[in-house]
Amino acid sequence: MGSTQHLISRLSTVGSGVNISVTEAHGEVSAEVECSQLHRCLQLLHDQPDLCFEQLIDLCGVDYLDYGKDDARANAGGTSPRFAVVYHLLSVSHNHRLRVVVRLEEESLTVDSVIDIWPVADWFEREAFDLFGIIFIGHPDLRRLLTDYGFVGHPFRKDFPLSGHVEMRYDEEKGRVVYEPVSIEPRVTVPRVIRERGSGERNS
Repeated sequence: MGSTQHLISRLSTVGSGVNISVTEAHGEVSAEVECSQLHRCLQLLHDQPDLCFEQLIDLCGVDYLDYGKDDARANAGGTSPRFAVVYHLLSVSHNHRLRVVVRLEEESLTVDSVIDIWPVADWFEREAFDLFGIIFIGHPDLRRLLTDYGFVGHPFRKDFPLSGHVEMRYDEEKGRVVYEPVSIEPRVTVPRVIRERGSGERNS
């Protein structure tokens, strides 16, 4: 049995009461789990000796807005929840990697924190909160990480304007940084190619 198939067979024994959907593509294994069962599932993936995912390599948010609209094969009908949190796990003991996905409805962007399982999740969860607005229940210090404290919105959401909502500058009279409405108009940048005269001719 290959390494990938071995991992898939082990995932079938994660634990009773945990519904986990496992898929394999391009030699990579992914598992999707319900939000209500996420923490228990990840705890078992960490603790069970035959799985032993000791390391959380990465945690990130995903926004599926407009995903599949131009491809009938993907997300047909747009029925899947708009957001997801993706966990990339590594088992050093068994040399296995696993991607765990939990999907979140836009109206309920909350999921349990996994800091108690992998302390490294601290800043990963703060980043996902800052950029996507996902709330991690139980996080001890869920503050913005990459944007300013007064920042409006979540810039990695697909419907966030490219120019943002506000701009900042230093005001000499007030002696501090001030926020103002964006003064530039959103526009689509189209690359412009300038060619020398005759460069496209056959004998040029």
